[in-house]
Amino acid sequence: MANSLHRPIKIPKMPRTTVRCAATSSRPLKYRPSPTVPSYDTNPKPKQKAIPVITPRPETESNSKPISHIKWSPLQIIAASALDNFEDAVIANFLEKQHPLPKTADPSVQISGNYAPVRETPPHHNLPVSGRIPSVMNGVYVRNGANPYFDPVAGHHLFDGDGMIHAVHFKNGKASYACRFTETQRLVQERSIGRPVFPKAIGELHGHSGIARLLLFFARAALGVIDATHGIGVANAGLIHFNGRLLAMSEDDLPYQVCLTENGDLKTVGRYDFSGQLRSPMIAHPKVDPVTKEMFALSYDVLKKPYLKYFYFTPNGEKSSEVEIPIDEPTMMHDFAITENYAIIPDQQVVFKMHELLRGGSPVVYDKNKIARFGILPKYSKNASGIKWIEVENCFCFHLWNAWEDAFTGEIVVIGSCMTPPDSIFNESDEHLNSVLSEIRLNPSTGKSTRNPILAPSEQVNLEAGMVNKNLLGRKTRFAYLAIAEPWPKVSGFAKVDLFTGKVEKFIYGDNRYGGEPYFVPNDSCHMVKGEDEGYVLCHVHNETACESELLIINAANLRQEASINLPSRVPYGFHGTFIGSKELQGQS
Repeated sequence: MANSLHRPIKIPKMPRTTVRCAATSSRPLKYRPSPTVPSYDTNPKPKQKAIPVITPRPETESNSKPISHIKWSPLQIIAASALDNFEDAVIANFLEKQHPLPKTADPSVQISGNYAPVRETPPHHNLPVSGRIPSVMNGVYVRNGANPYFDPVAGHHLFDGDGMIHAVHFKNGKASYACRFTETQRLVQERSIGRPVFPKAIGELHGHSGIARLLLFFARAALGVIDATHGIGVANAGLIHFNGRLLAMSEDDLPYQVCLTENGDLKTVGRYDFSGQLRSPMIAHPKVDPVTKEMFALSYDVLKKPYLKYFYFTPNGEKSSEVEIPIDEPTMMHDFAITENYAIIPDQQVVFKMHELLRGGSPVVYDKNKIARFGILPKYSKNASGIKWIEVENCFCFHLWNAWEDAFTGEIVVIGSCMTPPDSIFNESDEHLNSVLSEIRLNPSTGKSTRNPILAPSEQVNLEAGMVNKNLLGRKTRFAYLAIAEPWPKVSGFAKVDLFTGKVEKFIYGDNRYGGEPYFVPNDSCHMVKGEDEGYVLCHVHNETACESELLIINAANLRQEASINLPSRVPYGFHGTFIGSKELQGQS
């Protein structure tokens, strides 16, 4: 059943646990540009020609379930073969060959360099440490990312890859590391069949070839070649620990529960529907109130109404009724915010227009005629009658870092990074990308808003991916820890920003060293009792010259490095993470 043209990404054989660079290999390898979005210079520089390669691990070392082939009837075998041939001959070699791939869907751009995928790594203990791991650091830092199991056969966007979680465990000053795929229904079926068979939402669904791939997907599902009834998501974006469970999320599916084992490994439990209560996808950025311990979330649909729903879970996992949020068209809702009493829901300019496929375009569209607005909804609403919409000019925030209620002015303060052009992550553009950390003030009484940059013009840098002290989520915070996304889309360091004064302190990783989201771990896991910046910032950093990855522990109060943990495998640049303390780990469900 497996087609020889579609196979897992192959990596040259090398001695076990070795990591090397193509630049130091005796085998000549062709240079591929670093992943990018429009306006980023992809011309190679002398120190950027190395393509990391990681040793493949024997299959016996994987904790993945054994590959069991799907049992098809004789008719299904014939149908599967015919559909595979149609895909290869008509879609791949005719429809898709007529149009060059944009950079935002070109695999040679999107998953090259340190965005390239890696194999699973079983637990490695007693890792080399420079400096000292703080004594309060006991638990596990987990970070999600996209890591395609198969070589792309067509367009591929970074966000399309299969989910892989990287885990660093801390115990009594020592550290261990492991990384594993999240065993989604999509991955399990594709691995069994031996080729990618589910459509890639961003990389493949463009124009007429995108329509053909959707029809191919529907045909495979209708004939029973694949089972799409249990979700098609990749679980590669967010991570949250709630009610004793680690949940991996992407907004195209339900969450997946992942268990952290005693020996430092990860094991997928399965798709998690909160005991049958959740029947629709959940966005990758739900919010846990640090005081009430409730979790608030959104779900959006790109095909049918209601396009947007809001709900929450009690601390023991009981789901509220769903509130249908009135919006005119399906809109990307990657993130939102909460305050002590409200949910802040963005309705912004990146929308889904499926009919654009008929015109040869992408269904992810920047609507230039739309004015962004934010909905202020009481957190425990039974319906949307109490929502208050306030327009905000020239505003698109892919992420919102925090929000709170200003008791003095009566305004809602929202902290986010305003990105222009709004669709630059998804669609190719000649316009230079900017991500401006902003304070947005919403006045429920007047219906007016203001938006002001927090940094002075002389200090302006692209700030994306990060957080505030999670013990103060939804309350007034002074500090934010944000990735310095320069040269875009790479991350050359992180910034500690004083949201009151605009003061910026930077921690720069060094020459040809890049990272991702900085994660702040407060000293006290309970509600705020100490200084807001008393804690540590964790960040994965990769040296592109030496092809070495490490985890840094930075004192958040003074930005001094406390420790560096040398990791046994390359860690690709990824997305979002969370820290789970040792006490929370003991209560895993």
